[in-house]
Amino acid sequence: MQLPSPLIHGKLIMRYKRFLADIELDNGEIVTAHCANPGAMTGLKDAGISVWLSTSDNPKRKLKHSWELCKVGDAMVGINTAHPNAIVEEAILTGKIPELAGYETLKREVKYGQNSRIDILLSDPQKGLCYVEVKNVHLKRDDAVPGLAEFPDAVTKRGAKHLDEMAEMVAQGHRAVMFYLIQRTDCAAFILASDIDPHYAARFASATQNGVEAIAYDCAIDTSSVTVNEKRPILPVPTA
Repeated sequence: MQLPSPLIHGKLIMRYKRFLADIELDNGEIVTAHCANPGAMTGLKDAGISVWLSTSDNPKRKLKHSWELCKVGDAMVGINTAHPNAIVEEAILTGKIPELAGYETLKREVKYGQNSRIDILLSDPQKGLCYVEVKNVHLKRDDAVPGLAEFPDAVTKRGAKHLDEMAEMVAQGHRAVMFYLIQRTDCAAFILASDIDPHYAARFASATQNGVEAIAYDCAIDTSSVTVNEKRPILPVPTA
C-alpha cells in the first residue's frame, strides 16, 4: 500500500491522550499530529525517536498531520491502525497470500455475528465463504525472547469477542482466518502476549481448537509504502 507522499520527518516529543502526539519537525517547527492507534504502543512512544507524518489538505480536519511510521533501532514500524485492512486486501488481490487465494469476490466491512463487522469477506461458488479478521501487530519485547512480535499490546475485550464469533462461523460451515499483520521489520516469529491479556489467549486457544485458522505475515516498510512481506511462524504460548 502506497503511503501519502511525501512524508515529513521529525522527532517525537510525546504521545498523550491516546490519539495525540507532539512532534518536532526537522525545520524546528512543533506540530500536534493525530495518532491513529488506540493501543499501549509499548516501546514506540519514547521521546526522541524518528517519526514520519502524512499531511492532509482536508479543511474539515482538526489536525493537519497523521503519525504514520517510526524507527526503533534499525526497524521501521507502521503505527497507523487504519491501514492494515487495506494492506491485507491489496496482498490478497495481488496473490501474495497463498492461504487466501482463489476466491472470486472480496468485500470489506461486512456485518456478521452479533453486531460485528468482518474486516474482509471472501466468497467463491466452489470454496464458499471465508471470514478474515485482520489484527495489527506492532508490539515487540526483547527482554524475554528477542525477535518475537506479540499481540495484543493491551487488553482487548472486542478482540476476544471476535474470536468467539469467528468460531461460530466455522460451526456454521464456513472458513474463518485470523490474520496477524506484523507492521514492523524486525520480527522472526509471532506469539500471543498472554501475560498482557490472558482472556484473549484463552479465547484464541478455544477458537483455534474449534477450527479457526491463524496466520501471521510481516511487512516491508519504507517511507513510501507498507506491503505484506513474509509469512512468520506462530509460536505456542508457553504453559506454566
